[in-house]
Formats: sequence, structure tokens, C-alpha cells
Amino acid sequence: MKHIGENVVRIEAEALRALADRLAGPMAADFNRALELMFGCRGRVVVTGMGKSGLIARKIAATLSSTGSPALYLHPVEALHGDLGMIVRGDLVLALSASGETEEILQLLATIKRLQVPLISMTCDEVSEKTAGVGARATLASTLASAADVALDCSISKEACSFGLAPTASTTTMLALGDALAVALSEKRGFKEEDFANLHPGGKLGKRLARVESLMHSGDAVPRVTAQAKMTDVIYEMSRKKLGMTAVVEGDRLLGVISDGDLRRLLEQRGKDTLDLTAGDCMTRAPKTIGPQEFAATALARMEEMKITSLVVVDNGVDSDRRVLGIVHLHDLWGTEMV
Repeated sequence: MKHIGENVVRIEAEALRALADRLAGPMAADFNRALELMFGCRGRVVVTGMGKSGLIARKIAATLSSTGSPALYLHPVEALHGDLGMIVRGDLVLALSASGETEEILQLLATIKRLQVPLISMTCDEVSEKTAGVGARATLASTLASAADVALDCSISKEACSFGLAPTASTTTMLALGDALAVALSEKRGFKEEDFANLHPGGKLGKRLARVESLMHSGDAVPRVTAQAKMTDVIYEMSRKKLGMTAVVEGDRLLGVISDGDLRRLLEQRGKDTLDLTAGDCMTRAPKTIGPQEFAATALARMEEMKITSLVVVDNGVDSDRRVLGIVHLHDLWGTEMV
């Protein structure tokens, strides 16, 4: 009994190795054709499957959508009772069936063909070679694979189930092949990290990928003084805005910053004479800054590297003159669950 778990993983790993070999060899052209069809799709990728294949289909649709390719899952039974209207011209159908003979999916074929919607299949039926004629092409045993514009081969040597019945290795290969399509497609589309962030605004991932501009203090909440301001006014501004620092500005242009630490060091060195100085005398003239479109994770990394608790957010355009847009504080990052 103790080796059953290990054997299951080894069988599924072997199925994935065989799939990778097919992708690198005989199935490479079909994979690329499927990729081109999906890339050229101007509608949505409609992913469908029954039973365990249906569960994998849901995951593939979700992965496609989150990586820049609009997709949805269509339950084949619901499709037969009205949801077939979810497929329209311009869409593409990706159908999963281990046997390639799932009745509910085969009943969709007439509508898919009538709408002239491209069909990509993922099946586990084996390929058999025609013996007649030189250069004869391989034929696929299942009805679904034969009807598809591109048939992708998820065949396995055996399921990991002790009886060889429960979908295990077969669904693992389908899932991996769906991931391969989704990732390759996102690369082909030029999908970037910021695009991923825009599609994941919720949860811990969304918070980690939040933009600085969505977290910063702006407008009247930004502590700011002129270079001519007396240190008594600087202290008042820092206390009133409660960010532990103030920007020193000329109009909206950043000249420097004064932090609580700067103030403490000045008082230790000069005592009460500090109050006779101006902000321009005391400021740090090359403060650490960040752009509004940077990620919260970048802001945190910069604060940790510099051992500071706040960053001035400045205009980072081509013609930037270090115009102050806001302040992002370490406290603002606590809600991102990164601290």
C-alpha cells in the first residue's frame, strides 16, 4: 500500500514525459496550428467537456482568461438545452473527451460546423496508421478527433487508477496541454506582467500587484513645505500629516525631503538652534522616489533596500521635472499582505 501513491505519481509523470516528447516531435505541427487558430480567434475560446474532462475544461478556460485570451466553459448538456447560443461566429471551440466519443459533445458538432467555428479537440484515442499508399497519413479512431480542424493527442499508456478506469493520467495530460496552449498563446500575444495585474485585482495576488498610485497619499494629504519654511513649520506639517516626513517643494517640483530621522539627528547635533534653520538647510537633496505605475512589491523592495519607511511618488514621464504626485508609506503596504 505504501507504494501506491508513489506509483500514481510516476505513472502520471511518465504520461507527461510522453506528451512533452510528442510536442517536441510528431505533434509539434498540430500544436502550432492550434496556437495559430487560437491567436486568430476574434471572439472567445469556448472550452467544453463532460465529467472529469469537463472539470479540466473549466480550469483551461479560467487559465486562458487570466492570461489574456477571453474564454468560457460551456457545459455540453446545458448547451443542448439552450446554452448553445453561447457559441457565435468568430469563436473557437476547444473540446475535451478522453474517448472522443462523448455523446453530448458529438451532438454539438452540427452547430459548430454550421457556424463555421474552428474546432480543436483533445482526445486520448490512439492514432492508427493507414497501410495503403505511400506517404499515407495517420487516421484518428474517434469521431471527435476526426471532425476537428486540429486534433491534439493526449493518449496515455495507462491510467494511474489500480483498475485502469478512473481518469487520472489522462486528465493530467489534458490539463498540462491546456496550460501549454494558454502560456504559449499569452507569449504570442505579448501578454505582460502589468496585464496580468490588471486581470487579478482581488485577493493576495491582486494586492501584491497593486500599483503605487492606488496606495499613495495624494492631494492635501501630502506633507509639503517650501525651501524657505522655518523648521517650526516643518515640524507642524510633519505632525499634521502623520507620515513621518515631508516633501520640500518649489511649486510641485521636488527639491528634497525631511524625515523624522533627519529631524532627530539635527536636534542631537545642533540642539535648539535647529529651529532657526529653514527646510532648504535641512533637507535631503536626493531623496528616494518611485513612479505611480510601479508595483507595490517594487515599492516595498526599495524601502527594504534603502531602510526607509516612505517614498515620494513623482511624475516619471519623459519630460519629468520630478513633480510630486504623492507619498507611499510602509503602513500603506500592510494591507497588501506583503509586510
